[in-house]
This record gives sequence, structure tokens and C-alpha cells, in this order.
Amino acid sequence: MNEIKETQWHMKPNKAKAIMLAKRQLAEFVYDAVNLEGIHFTLPEIQTLLEGITVGGHKVFDQQIALNQADAWRAVFGLVEKNQFEITCEQVCALHRIAAKDEALEWGKFRSGGVTIAGTDYMPPSADSLSSLFDAMVEDSSSLPDIYDRAIHFFLTMARCQFFYDVNKRMGRFMMNGLLLSYGFPAINLPAKRQLEFNQLMLDFYDTGNQKPMNMFMRSCLDEKVITIMKE
Repeated sequence: MNEIKETQWHMKPNKAKAIMLAKRQLAEFVYDAVNLEGIHFTLPEIQTLLEGITVGGHKVFDQQIALNQADAWRAVFGLVEKNQFEITCEQVCALHRIAAKDEALEWGKFRSGGVTIAGTDYMPPSADSLSSLFDAMVEDSSSLPDIYDRAIHFFLTMARCQFFYDVNKRMGRFMMNGLLLSYGFPAINLPAKRQLEFNQLMLDFYDTGNQKPMNMFMRSCLDEKVITIMKE
């Protein structure tokens, strides 16, 4: 990989440490992701579920969504550890096949029709333009020298293009964090407790395409404890 900078916190890249920290946060990542989608598990319930034990009072479908998120994270970890993580149509679709199984209208391939986004008049691009837009996203990212700018660019562009019928924001975060980990920098978790702020900023972003406010927000989500450990 080409050398790339991290300019805000001046962390030293350390892939082993970044992956270790992300693995320790797996239950938290899953907990926040599903709660952001309106699926209300507690953190202890997610920890129990990831240990292979079902928890009472929840739909089987909701539990499967949580397990899909964990499986997709494990797939990302495996790719990063083998130096095989890359942002390509093939790999994005392979991960979507895991993360969106039985949830999206179609999974494992780009959508074949139109979609809307609730709360905004913005219309995502037509299905026949998605492959070229994906290539343009990858090309545009190469001009961003800061790893967090580059990673967040992938998340936001994937969310705005809506490459899939569903699980777009989650897929964008998987690709964002896979890229960060592959360069040896810590993953960004989006806390469910900041959902209102996140939703408002995303609606503004859909309308304007201006990434700066969301970039600042996503950077503010990086755990200070994780930054401290990475700088040791």
C-alpha cells in the first residue's frame, strides 16, 4: 500500500494493535449498529448473542440481523489480517452478502432498481450508473492523503449513492473501517446515543453532498481511549 498520513491525532500505524482493539469492541460495534436501525438490544444481550446463546424477548429476525453484523465484522477482520482487504465491487458485494442476508430485497449485488431516502427530497442515482459511480468513488479517494478523510469519503459516498437496496450506511462503515484497519489505524464506532445528531447531519449531507460536517462528526466518534492506546 502507498504511504498515507493521519494528521489529526498523530497516531503511529499499528495493524495488530488496531485489529486487537476492534475485536475487543465487536459487541459494542454490533450493539450500536442494530440500535441505530431501531432494533433495541442491550449491550449484555448482544454479548450473550455473540457467545452463541439466544436471548428472550426478541424476534428471531432481529437476532439474525445482529448476528449478520458480527459475521460481517469477522469477515473484515479476516481480510485485513490476510492483507486481502480492498475496496472493489466484488469484495463489497461479498461482504453485503453476509451483512444483508435475508434483510435487503437483494443481497450480494448492486440494486437493480430505484430507491428513496426517508426525510429528504434527494434522489439516489439510477441503478445503471452504480458501477461507474463506484469506480469514480475509488478514483476520487486516491487524491485524499489523510487516511480518515479517505475512509470517511467511502462511507459517505456509499451512503449517498445507495449501491444496495438496504444496509447501505452499515456497508459504508464496514468499508470505512476495513480501510482504516488495513492501514493500521483504529476503527470508528458510531454510538447509538448520538443517533439524533447523526440523522440530522446525514439528511443535510444527502441534500448538499457537502462531506465536511459529517467528516467532523465521524472523527468526533473515534474513542479517545483508543487514540491514547494507539499512541502508547
